[in-house]
Formats: sequence, structure tokens, C-alpha cells
Amino acid sequence: MDQRVGLFVLLAVGLLCFSLAPVSRAEDVVEDSLDDDVDVEDELDLGLAGAEEEEFEGDAQDEAPPASKAPPTPKVTYKAPEPMGEHFFAESFDRGTLDGWVLSNAKKDDTDEEIAKYDGKWAVEEMKDSKLPGDKGLVLKSRAKHHAISAHLLRPFTFDTKPLIVQYEVNFQSGIDCGGAYVKLLTETPELDLDQFVDKTSYTIMFGPDKCGEDYKLHFIFRHKNPKTGEYEEKHAKKPDADLRTYYTDKKTHLYTLVVNPDNSFEILVDQTVVNSGNLLTDMTPPVNPPAEIEDPDDHKPEDWDERPKIQDPDAVKPEDWDEDAPAQIPDEDAVKPDGWLDDEPEYIGDPDAVKPEDWDEDMDGEWEAPQIPNPACETAPGCGTWKRPMIDNPNYKGKWKPPMIDNPNYQGVWKPRKIPNPAYFEDLQPFKMTPFSAVGLELWSMTSDIFFDNFFITNDRNTADRWATDGWGLKKAAEGAAEPGLAAQMLSAAEERPWLWVVYVLTVALPLVLIIVFCCTGKKKSAATPAEYKKTDEPQPDVEEEEEAEEAEKSSPAAEEKSDAEDSPEKEDEEEEKDEEKEAMADEKLEEDVLRRSPRNRKVRRD
Repeated sequence: MDQRVGLFVLLAVGLLCFSLAPVSRAEDVVEDSLDDDVDVEDELDLGLAGAEEEEFEGDAQDEAPPASKAPPTPKVTYKAPEPMGEHFFAESFDRGTLDGWVLSNAKKDDTDEEIAKYDGKWAVEEMKDSKLPGDKGLVLKSRAKHHAISAHLLRPFTFDTKPLIVQYEVNFQSGIDCGGAYVKLLTETPELDLDQFVDKTSYTIMFGPDKCGEDYKLHFIFRHKNPKTGEYEEKHAKKPDADLRTYYTDKKTHLYTLVVNPDNSFEILVDQTVVNSGNLLTDMTPPVNPPAEIEDPDDHKPEDWDERPKIQDPDAVKPEDWDEDAPAQIPDEDAVKPDGWLDDEPEYIGDPDAVKPEDWDEDMDGEWEAPQIPNPACETAPGCGTWKRPMIDNPNYKGKWKPPMIDNPNYQGVWKPRKIPNPAYFEDLQPFKMTPFSAVGLELWSMTSDIFFDNFFITNDRNTADRWATDGWGLKKAAEGAAEPGLAAQMLSAAEERPWLWVVYVLTVALPLVLIIVFCCTGKKKSAATPAEYKKTDEPQPDVEEEEEAEEAEKSSPAAEEKSDAEDSPEKEDEEEEKDEEKEAMADEKLEEDVLRRSPRNRKVRRD
């Protein structure tokens, strides 16, 4: 019973913790935002204070008790982030304009004239379902259009002894079918013209999310300059191991951060959590440095080069009893035709109820025949038509003879061209020192509109970037956390997207109830112990317990106490001791008789 009660308590505690999880999560979100010095106004205290003032005024006027009101949900008040510390670019769009940004007026090469223009619309506005009134961002408004917009940095970024940190926010308000939300850091060149910003404009780094179909990407591409030829080649970071799907489908604002360090290491973070990391020298495709040796393009495989590891044994001879003409299957000679087989009845007959169509033309359609149906006479018979023996595998079948395979004595291995020094070889041990860039741009094509961008920031100081993230994205996170629906609403929403979750919900609710009923309402009753078991365990027998309880009751009564005082003599005590000894002797004899009566040896004697 104690185990059942313990299990019931554990189940109750588990369900209670499960139900309180969303509440604690929302509280943690608000507490985190407060700990990070975010400007958050909790109107709960203000609401209660206002209620107390109204109650005081009401009592003074009409002495009527005020109606009780539920405390309002904590509200997060928006405050535009302000850049602090060294930075090269900071944009929150809270001015409500595109001042400083340049829309491209160029056309895309090698594209149909109808879609070659970068005529996609941009706007500065709040999110459709904004939890922070007053928080504005850059919104891609058109679908199936080319979009291009860019802005100059405060000063060009030069790769020296400090890291590069690039971060910005993205919210796919309408989801994303096929399109990107990546940024390009445009290379500083004399030819850079933001008015003519296109896909072929030189860039130093491309970074950000991209998705088409079920391919979820998070790009990090940098263009490396070949020190020997001066040509640029794109180097792609390895694909993240983390599952990126949620960032594209949950319609929440996510913070994307790229950190490239002077020691050539890099980190890619989403919501301040590392999802990919590596080294520019070892984790890029193709590698930064080419191989020291390459295969000689002028080397050719000799005509007599033998690459066959196995050959047919030239000395093997086909056995004389090998019959290549034997069939793979033969009739079963042991088979017997079943009784009742109708040899004269066909399996199918013409439908007797079928009628030739009136428009049937025998000159055009040929002679009309009724459609075939199964022969009703064969329904009760084991079979109809000519009986044939079933086919079985031929035990003497060997197939076409082939010589066995043996090791090739002339095997020379797989031929490979010889290696020669790579004439294009170079070794760049500091790929971090990339080409400086002086502008940031978005050059995108998307089949989904309303992609929200906000809080672009470029710096060389990690603490400055974290402070900007706290003041911007941290505030959004706190607001979204405070406005999150309850557990029931989240469960219903998840079940709408994945109907199989209904099965999980039913099992989650039904299983604890079934366990509680089984453990609390059922179980075996404890069987009465035999005298032998009482003797083995020294557990008091029921009749002994009853006698002991009766004696204790008699001793505790007032009459018994008076009687005991009056009869307190040596003779009485001797008599009582003798009686007790007789009772104990009788009980021991009874127990021994019961043990002997139940023992296997006693049963054997009785049978004899």
C-alpha cells in the first residue's frame, strides 16, 4: 500500500510540475530581461496601486466595496537601443525612415527583362503581430521580386588584430517557402556604387539564413584572394549539425551572429547559442590553401597495366557430369490430381446474361463475343480444365558452368597518375586578413513577403555586440515570452501542425489514470499465515494477540487494579506462573503437531 501511495504522489508531483512549466518559463524570461538592465515596465504593481487608490476614493464616496479585478499581464515597454562602444555600423530603423540606405536601380544580367529589375518593395514598419509598440524594422514587402538595398558603414572595416562581429535580427512573419535573408559585406573598391548594387557586386563576406524546399541553410561564405593570381574564390563553411528548421517556422524574431577571430576561428550563433564553429584553414570548402602536389595531367595509364584483382582459373575444366541444358524446374512426379477435378469444365465461360450492344458493327468491330466470367461449376470443385503437375526446383540443375576465380598473378593495383609539384600552390596562414569592406547590403529573391529585419550591428568588440543584442533582441525576447500562450494553447497549436500529437496527449492523460486505478483499487489480499510460518518469523498469532489485548484491558481497568492490590500475595503469584507455563506448553505442543502434520515426511508415512 505504501508503494501505491508513493507512486500516486510521484505522479501528482510530475503532473503539477508539467502544468507549471510555462508559468516558470515566462517568469524566467522577464527576470532575464530585468537582470540584463532592459527597460521593462511591470504594470502589475502599478495596477494594484491604482486599484488601492480607487478603493479608497470609493469608500469615501459611497462606501461600496470595489469589484475585484485580475492583475494585468506584465507589459514590456520598448526603448530604442543605443550603440555604445566602438562600432562600424548600427541601425535600428526606429527613426521610421530609410535615411542612409540606397535602393538599387540596376538590372540583373542574364535574366528575362520582366524580372531583371530590382523593383522589390521595402518599407520601415512594425511587425504585423508586434509585442513592442514603437519597435520598427526593415520589411521586404514583395514576393517573386528581386530586392537590393545597401548602406555605407561609418568607416571601412579592416581585418587586423581584432575580431569581426556581425549581428542582426530576422523574423519570417509569414513563414518562408523559398528565399533568403542573408547580408553581404560589400568590398571596398573604387568601383563600388550602391545605386548599381547587384548579385555580382564584389563582397567580402555573405552571412545569414537561406531556405528553399526542405533545405535549411545558414550561410557563411567569404571570398579569398589568391596571392599568386589575384583572383577571388568563394569559401563555404561546413553545414551546421544543429537542426535549423524551428528558426524558419516558429515566426519568432531570431538573432543571427557571426564572429570571426584573428586566430582564424569562427563561430555562428543563433539567439546567442553557438550552432556552428570551426577554423578558416580546416573547415571551409574548397580549402583555403591548395594541395602541395597534384596529379600529372600528362601521365597516362600504360596499355598493359592489369587492374584486375581476380581472374578466371585458366587451368579449370568443366566436370563431365555437368549438364548445362538441365531445366531449372521440373514437374513434380509425386503430385496426384485432386479428387473431383473437372477436366472437361473450362475455368472461364462466356457471360450467359451478356447482350450484344445495339450499335455493334461486326464489319468494324469484328465478331461479338460475350465477356468471360469464372465458371460457376468450378466454385465447389478443386479445379477445372486440364490438370498439370506443379513445377518444383530441379535438384540436378547447375546452370552454365564458369571457371572459378583465382588471384591475378599479374595484378598491379589501381593505376593513378604520378604526383608532381602544384604550380599554383601557395600557403596563406592568415585567411582572417580578408579584403576590407565599407558597406552592408541585402540582395535577395524571395517567394514569401513580409520578412522583417532589424538591429544591424557591426563591431570588433564582443562586449559591445552583446550589449546591443541585450537592448534590442533581448527586449523582443522578453516581450514575446510575456505574451506567450498558456500550456493548453501551445498544445493545441502544436497538434494542429502535427495531428499525431493527439495520440500522445491521450496516452499522457489516460496512462496515469489507469495506473492510479490499478494500484489503488486492485491488489491481492494478504493470506492468513500458517502456524509454521508464525513460528519461523516469531510473529504473534491472532489468538495470542487477542489474549494479550484482553489481559491489557483487564489490567488497565480500575477493578483489576484494586483486585491486583488485594490479591498481591506469594501464593497467587505462584499459581499464576504455573498456569502461564501450562498455557505456553500447550501452545508449543500444538505448533509442533501442526508442523509435523504439514511436513512432506509425515505425508509419505501416511501414504505407506
